[in-house]
Amino acid sequence: MFFRKQKPGMPSPDTALKGRAQPLPTAKTHFVNDRDLKGPYPAGTEHVMFGMGCFWGAERKFWELPEGIWITAVGYQAGFTPNATYDEVCSGLTGHNETVLVVYDPQLISFEMLLKTFWESHDPTQGMRQGNDMGTQYRSGIYTTTPEQKRIAEASRESYGAALQAKGFDPITTEILDAPEFYFAEDYHQQYLAKVPHGYCGLGGTGVACQIGTGVKQSA
Repeated sequence: MFFRKQKPGMPSPDTALKGRAQPLPTAKTHFVNDRDLKGPYPAGTEHVMFGMGCFWGAERKFWELPEGIWITAVGYQAGFTPNATYDEVCSGLTGHNETVLVVYDPQLISFEMLLKTFWESHDPTQGMRQGNDMGTQYRSGIYTTTPEQKRIAEASRESYGAALQAKGFDPITTEILDAPEFYFAEDYHQQYLAKVPHGYCGLGGTGVACQIGTGVKQSA
């Protein structure tokens, strides 16, 4: 998010930085809602992680949803370096993506609504970049925690990709993976744009609406 530029290619496991065994110190509670950042989270909640460019602005998109979000947090994911620092991630030598953890209540907000927010809040056709932010950590990604999430995410990628291409955009480059380990980012990154309301946010959508359904799951 500071316009750092790096070669866009991913490192290999052999060339990636080695990292460290101990987690980075981070915030204990969410700056906006004061809930425990690392849980335990309430029974019945589910979680998913999204990568969509600079995680400062991406996180705000989800904590501002009107209901159903229990916690959000930012971290590093889908690379090779355990417990990497922000500077290490920015070097391009960890392979990590900047991601947002979203813990949500599926009785109050649907996974489809999260996907609609994801697709409409960034440009998922740009590969290893998002606007002026370039590097492996700015790639578009969805990191799912259940088979149902993955099925719905893949179907939404196909349908939204068709909508984008009908408007002249390139094919979607979003990766959809079973969630790798999520490493919480340093304290000052958590809910950054609540602490610094006029701070940098490089997110920009395509202007193409995602027509995925937004119905809420019904109680049994």
